[in-house]
Amino acid sequence: MKRTTCCVVGGGPAGMVLGLLLARAGVEVTVLEKHEDFLHDFRGDTVHPATLQLLDDLGLGERFARLPQTRITEVVLPDEAGGVRRIGDFGALRKWGVRHPYVAIVPQWDLLDLLADAARAEPAFRLEMGTAVTSLVHEGGRVAGVRYRRGGAEAERELRADLTVVCNGRNSVLAAAAGLRVTEIDVPFDTWWFRLSRRDGEHVGRLTRRPGRGRFAIVIPREGYFQIGYVARKGTDGRLRARGIDAFRRDVAELLPEYADRVGELVSMDDVKLLDVRLNRLRRWHVEGLLCLGDAAQAMSPVGGVGINLAVQDAVATAALLAERLRRGAVRGADLARVRRRRLPSLLLVQALQRIMHADLAGPLVSGGQAGPAGPLLTAARWWPALQTAAVYLVGVGFRPERAPAFARRGRVQAYRVGRGKGAAMAAASTASKSGGGVHCGGTAAGTGSPRTTRPSEYCAKAT
Repeated sequence: MKRTTCCVVGGGPAGMVLGLLLARAGVEVTVLEKHEDFLHDFRGDTVHPATLQLLDDLGLGERFARLPQTRITEVVLPDEAGGVRRIGDFGALRKWGVRHPYVAIVPQWDLLDLLADAARAEPAFRLEMGTAVTSLVHEGGRVAGVRYRRGGAEAERELRADLTVVCNGRNSVLAAAAGLRVTEIDVPFDTWWFRLSRRDGEHVGRLTRRPGRGRFAIVIPREGYFQIGYVARKGTDGRLRARGIDAFRRDVAELLPEYADRVGELVSMDDVKLLDVRLNRLRRWHVEGLLCLGDAAQAMSPVGGVGINLAVQDAVATAALLAERLRRGAVRGADLARVRRRRLPSLLLVQALQRIMHADLAGPLVSGGQAGPAGPLLTAARWWPALQTAAVYLVGVGFRPERAPAFARRGRVQAYRVGRGKGAAMAAASTASKSGGGVHCGGTAAGTGSPRTTRPSEYCAKAT
C-alpha cells in the first residue's frame, strides 16, 4: 500500500495545475491519469486570458507561446447584408490591463505535456500514467484514498492520502460514490464535432457562428484545419446518424457553403463526434478527505469555451487555500468548504451567462423558431458595446481571476509575502541577490534538499 499527502485523480488541466502548484509548495502530490499518454482526442483546447496570465506567473509563458496555436481575437456572426457582425472583441480587454487579450487555441496534449514537464522538475511531484481509479477507500468516516488498476492488471492496489482531489471530468463516478448530489440545468442542444481542412489564406483569429433554421455551426480555426461544431436539438443523435453521412454532408454544405468543396473529407458518421451538452453543478464539492474540482464539480456548456479556464482557476484557488494545511497534515472539511465558497460566485455568473446565451441564441435556432442571429440580448449588445465588453471579460478573465500563489511563481526577481514581516522579505531578497539566484525561504535554498524545504508560511525571494 502506497501513501501520499494529496492524491489527484485525473491528469487534465485542473489536475496538472493543482499538482504543479502543490509540489512547488513542498506538498507531496501524486496525480493518477488513466490514459497512457496525453495524445487522445480533446474537444476543449481553449486557453483564456486568465490562464495565459497564470502561465506567465508560473514561468511557463514563453514556452507556451512557442507551441503551435491559433489566437482568437473576436467572435462574429453573419449579418443580414451578407457581412459579419462582431459580438465579442477580446482586444477590448487591453483597456482593463489584460496582458493577453485573446483566446489561444492549442492542442490540449501540448498544454498538458508542458505542465507535466514543469511538475516533474519538483521533487514532491509524481505522475502515474495508465492508472485507472476504480473506487474510494473509506476509513473512520472519511475518504482515506483510492483503489486503482495499472494497465490491464486485474489486481487492485491502494493509494492512501490525506486528501483526494477528483479532477477526472464530468463523467466521474467518484462524486456519486462520495454521496455528493448534482443539480442539473436544462440545455436545449447537443454539439457534433468534426474537422475540415483549412487552406492557405483562409481566415484565422476569428470564431464564427453560422446560423440556419433548426441548427447552426461554430467554426474554430486551428493549425491546418477547421474544428467545426454542428449544433442541433438535444436528443437527435440517433436520427442524425440514421440519415447517414451523405445527408450530413448536405447539411454542412448548406450551413457553410464556403466549405462545400471539402465535405467529402467526412468519410462516415464515425468522423462526427457527439458532445452530450450538459450544464450542472454539485450542491457540495466535498466530504471529509475528498474535494471535487473542474468538470467533476460543474459541467459547463461549450458556449464561450470556459470549462478549462474555470477548472484551472478552481485548482489555483485550491492550492492557495490548502497548501499550508496539507503541509501540516490538518485538512478538515471546513477548509475544503472554503474552496467552493471562493469559487461559487464566478461559477454562478458564468453559468447564468451561458443560460442567457442558450435562451437568446442557441435555443431559438435549434427549435426552428429563429433563422437569423439576432436575439434580444445580441440586439441590445449591438447598441451598447459595454455589454459586449462585460461578457467578454467574464468569459476571458472571470469574476474573480486567480493568480498563482507566491510560492509557485517563477521567472523574475521578486520579494513576496507568504507569511511574516517586511524585514524578513527584504533580507531574503538580499540573500537571493548575493547568492546569484535560486528561491530562498527563511535562509534555506528551495530545491536543494527535501521537497518540503519551501514553506508557504515564510517570506520568500526569488532571483533568476
